[in-house]
Amino acid sequence: MIAYIKGTLESISTDHIVIDCGGIGYEILTYTSVLENLPSLHEEVKIITYMDVKEDDMRLFGFLTETEKSLFKQLISVSGVGPKGALSILNVLGPDNLVAAIISGDSKAISKANGIGAKTAQKVVLELRDRVSTEGTIFDNDSVNGNTGSALNNGSVNEAHNDAIEALVALGYSRSEALKAVKKTDAAKTEEIIKQALKFL
Repeated sequence: MIAYIKGTLESISTDHIVIDCGGIGYEILTYTSVLENLPSLHEEVKIITYMDVKEDDMRLFGFLTETEKSLFKQLISVSGVGPKGALSILNVLGPDNLVAAIISGDSKAISKANGIGAKTAQKVVLELRDRVSTEGTIFDNDSVNGNTGSALNNGSVNEAHNDAIEALVALGYSRSEALKAVKKTDAAKTEEIIKQALKFL
């Protein structure tokens, strides 16, 4: 399998790029976040890849980080989510928002992806909630605050954080937005958590 391709960036399209490596042009399907962070044309680039092989087709999917590739592989492990669907989800949410949506159970955010219905989005949440990779995302640590010891460890939150998240949802924010904001706070009491979280929303 091809783990990555390093070569000259020859062309950029709306959903794929072409990299020249050793005189061979590799077409790699990718998404907005990757496209927005590429170097200029004809410069060297390294793209981490996943190869999808079928009887009558072979396609390369490209990412800038191992985190993105890991999330992609977890998404396609869910029944009903193919490589294009997984790419569509990453295109809409990006790694951080995707992890936040899965951890907080925000299937509505996931269903905004093209080709992903409400039932499939719910399956993504149910199947990945306890095993989604947080490495390389804003959730890639065990504690919110070393002083208070409060934690958001792989999606688990203490009562104060739960209450704060529910309050923010009641104010009209999505669960994933609320969770990301609460993650950035360093308070221990619900009221203070909400006040700090609102500054990040």
